[in-house]
Amino acid sequence: MTEPTPAVRERALSLPSAELPAYIYDLAALRDHAAEVRAALPSRVELYYAAKANPEPEILAALGPYVDGYEVSSGGELAHVAKAVPGRPLAFGGPGKTPDEVTAALETGVERFHVESAYELRMLAESARRVAPDRRVAVLPRVNLPVADGSLAGSSLAMGGRPTPFGMDPAQAAEVVRALTDGTYPQLELRGIHAHLASGLEAAEQVAVAESIVAWATGLGVPLAEVNVGGGMHVDYGTPERRFDWAAYGRGLARLSEEHPELTLRIEPGRALTAYCGWYATEVLDVKHSHGEGFAVVRGGTHHLRTPATKGHDQPCSVLPVDAWPHPWPRPVAAGEQVTLAGQLCTPKDVLARRVPASGLRAGDRVLFALAGAYAWNISHHDFLMHPRPGFHFLSAPADSAG
Repeated sequence: MTEPTPAVRERALSLPSAELPAYIYDLAALRDHAAEVRAALPSRVELYYAAKANPEPEILAALGPYVDGYEVSSGGELAHVAKAVPGRPLAFGGPGKTPDEVTAALETGVERFHVESAYELRMLAESARRVAPDRRVAVLPRVNLPVADGSLAGSSLAMGGRPTPFGMDPAQAAEVVRALTDGTYPQLELRGIHAHLASGLEAAEQVAVAESIVAWATGLGVPLAEVNVGGGMHVDYGTPERRFDWAAYGRGLARLSEEHPELTLRIEPGRALTAYCGWYATEVLDVKHSHGEGFAVVRGGTHHLRTPATKGHDQPCSVLPVDAWPHPWPRPVAAGEQVTLAGQLCTPKDVLARRVPASGLRAGDRVLFALAGAYAWNISHHDFLMHPRPGFHFLSAPADSAG
């Protein structure tokens, strides 16, 4: 079970049933966490937020004082983030950029481009010649680097170190670097190297990967100003109170920075910044017993909170008992010690958490699913079965707001 912050608990209990499910974000908790992360990092390490994790405008704005910029991965994200946090530095990444997206990024004044292929480099060069002829555009080739055997073994999702559609092969990357330094593309500037190889790594593994990326980049033999070592810090859904060791990661990056004073290191966390500030609040609709197991059906489901279905885990949660029962019919109550929490969809995959210790769970009780601040609503299949969309509440101190 995972306990909510007092502000989230109060809001979840105050909402009428008709306003559930709802996402509740504790922006004060988000700011505190972001401040701790920033304090753990060396001053020469830049922190960009990967907006794909949670692009809600209130989330983007709350992170503003603690991040150096934002990473976007589509034309839609670009327009959205530029509007939500105007004037902040942006990096444009992601595979499959279209000519229209690249043109929009140039017109928006994007600070740097993470280029995924030689084709994309040529497209960017021609677009820059037409759209931004009076400035040199900063480029960081994204490289799918080989890594030592076993160094990504702890990864929950690998984007590099093996054949993938992300970034470019190191041999092609070396050719791209030459083209960026021999005058082939005078409108482009080689700013550095980008390599996001995996997600779900612990601090020691992240440091080892960063060391490999920097070693490869500095071995190119050309001047570089930046190396972006990506994000992917581990978030433990099974033991949510155990957090990524930002202090250890910061110490490792500090050593790396001292060894390479000519470089600015950049990281791009997403989930590890915002996951902990969000809760999905809902209500138990029915409790039943089937083939020896207890089940509770809640409002909403994985069409709102797809994370557990996507990652194959149980979403950590807590139960908020509600004594009032407004209906004339009997109130269903769980008979056993454990209950599986399922949603309203007509599929056995609509399960949020299995065998939760919830003795005495009743219809009408509230359930708060934690770690819902990243890759939750924004990756869900919202319109399946056309259930109502959830509400959104953003809590901050001293005042709060709801949307």
